[in-house]
Amino acid sequence: MLIDRVKSYSNLFILQSGPISANETATNEICDYAVANKLNIIVYFGDLAPTILERKNLTWRSSWLNSAKSRWGENFLGVYYYDERGGIFLDTDKNATQWRLPANSTYDTVATGFINGFLRDSGTIGLKARDIPIFASDYALYWFDYLSGYDVILGQVGWNHSLVQDVALLRGASNLQHKEWGAIITWKYNVSPYLASGDEIYNQMVSVYESGAKYVAIFNYPYSDPNGYGTMRDEHFLALEKFWTSISTKSYEVVHGSINADAVLILPKNYGWGMRTPEDTIWGFWGPDERSAQIWNLSRKLLTQYGFSLDIVYDDPNFEVAQKYSHIYYWNETLSN
Repeated sequence: MLIDRVKSYSNLFILQSGPISANETATNEICDYAVANKLNIIVYFGDLAPTILERKNLTWRSSWLNSAKSRWGENFLGVYYYDERGGIFLDTDKNATQWRLPANSTYDTVATGFINGFLRDSGTIGLKARDIPIFASDYALYWFDYLSGYDVILGQVGWNHSLVQDVALLRGASNLQHKEWGAIITWKYNVSPYLASGDEIYNQMVSVYESGAKYVAIFNYPYSDPNGYGTMRDEHFLALEKFWTSISTKSYEVVHGSINADAVLILPKNYGWGMRTPEDTIWGFWGPDERSAQIWNLSRKLLTQYGFSLDIVYDDPNFEVAQKYSHIYYWNETLSN
């Protein structure tokens, strides 16, 4: 039903369902139907480590990965593997888990552990060996998601976050690390109607598209389901159709990448601060430190000044900044006005 509803004004279907991902027949049936209707597909799997697949009787996923490219060709874009690594790392209650910091831990050592944890995952290694792009969504620490091996991160637009800051952090990370990025429109509310209005979602899609996003999706988790389509109501389908018309006919002068980042704010190396509020945590283990207020105040001024033309990145000698931006600001600068 959902594919039939959107196939004339969409070219992407993300099959992100835990129960379906455990059912090979259902997964193939949906992928076949999506591709037959000229949609590209990204398919979610929460586990791909061989030992876990063996224990859960999901070994078919390995052969599925081996044949996906030949079966669906260029319509198979990649695998959505795990989800929200950065946000979960920040927000997990460390006191309620066995997650403990080794003695003498620093921001650098925690960053290294976060990055290597995914790079060394046997599922990640298997996807890289098959040259299958790895997708996920997140709402924080995008820079470190990319360093961990992700090829595409979809920033979660919604949750009443600052869209302009999310774009600055996500696009900045992708620009410097030569990765792709996108956005997934998530809930605005935790109760019905969950999603923002159709007009607001349309404006969000246009903003990220003009800022350079390659992928734009709507998270249609099936709560509040009076019509059989999931969370999306008629106004949301109309917003998606209007967006499709805008980018395919240019009748609304919506141009991909028309908003360029000509300014950048550089944060300290491995400074895993969530930046959602002045009191946000650093790597989920530490509260804000003596640098947090300075970064918060400076970032507010720059985001106001540059809007969607600002990127936010991290100080890292592996990634060159000087030739990419006209205006470069460091976290410890004091603006003249």
